[in-house]
Amino acid sequence: MPAPKPLTLHTPSIPRATTARGTHGTHDHPVVSTLPTTQATSTTPPVTIDPAITAGKPGQLRDQYGRVAHDLRVSLTDRCNLRCTYCMPADGLPWIPTEECLTDEEVIRLITIGVERLHISQVRFTGGEPLLRKSLAKIIAATSALTTASGAPVHTALTTNGLGLDKQAKRLAAAGLNRVNISLDSLDRTRYHQLSRRDRLDDVLAGIAAAHDAGLTPVKINTVIMPGINEVDILPMARWAITNGYHLRFIEQMPLGPAGKWDRSGMVTAAEIMHTLRTGGELTPAQLERGSAPADLWRYTLDNGETGHIGIIASVTRPFCGACDRTRLTTDGAIRNCLFSHEETSLRDLLRQGADDTAIATAWAQAMWGKLPGHGINDPGFLQPDRTMSAIGG
Repeated sequence: MPAPKPLTLHTPSIPRATTARGTHGTHDHPVVSTLPTTQATSTTPPVTIDPAITAGKPGQLRDQYGRVAHDLRVSLTDRCNLRCTYCMPADGLPWIPTEECLTDEEVIRLITIGVERLHISQVRFTGGEPLLRKSLAKIIAATSALTTASGAPVHTALTTNGLGLDKQAKRLAAAGLNRVNISLDSLDRTRYHQLSRRDRLDDVLAGIAAAHDAGLTPVKINTVIMPGINEVDILPMARWAITNGYHLRFIEQMPLGPAGKWDRSGMVTAAEIMHTLRTGGELTPAQLERGSAPADLWRYTLDNGETGHIGIIASVTRPFCGACDRTRLTTDGAIRNCLFSHEETSLRDLLRQGADDTAIATAWAQAMWGKLPGHGINDPGFLQPDRTMSAIGG
């Protein structure tokens, strides 16, 4: 595949209306179009800027196509204690220097601005591996103490590889964490080691059990299926998750790992995963409201009669860009309006220039307004972002 496209970083000293296609003037009213849920092209040009943004009163993180971001993903570190083959090379990646990363106070201030000024209602902490951030409980406690525009508590969640969670689960729950998503790609020790390059399966399983016991439920398990490696784990994972009451989500591999390692033609698709599941049970559409959640939900009945729910995240073959409600804050303080964006807006630099909360909220809203209609993975000219998933935050 083509080499990654270089990243464009915006550092506005005075917030300006900047998008992936340039800077646009203001009009009397915003031109907003709506998107079908499966829209994934990246070629639709941006339209006029919302006057509320240029007036410094954004109110919420709306983009030009009518989508509103309520879900904030905060990457607390780009470092990780695994080396999953689809995420990073065996010898790791150059880590972001500490002085370039957000401090605890900066993270908390930006989350507070998002909740109190921009209608964020859910905050998910990601990485890298967020359990490696020593101040994680402090940041969770500060976040859970906030209230949304409706007066409800902020919902908090954590995406983790599970290493060390057995020792931290109770403390994080006490700090206000609501639930966890834990990555687990195989229940077979050899294949887990092959995928993660670490022999830590027992530690992950201990973390999953501890999260359940601490009340961080429903515990969701994220499983990436890699061709020729863990396709054989699809049925065992499904049986294990249903028997133990976990919510399993199979995920299509996305082009967010080491450059040149993703092959669209060799990817295990959602359709192939569903075909395998049907060989061991019955799949029927779940009678649950999906909303902006990324997973197609299915009720799965095993051959022995046990039932549960399984999600399938088909980011590549059935993208859900039209319902996306996410905004992302990287470890070094940049806003990304899409995982696959080639542009970022630095809020860290605004913070360190002494900008007030209104200026920061406005810059954040402008960054989100420029969000494209889709991630463009299936566009002929798609270029993988130069940041890997570990440096963006999942």
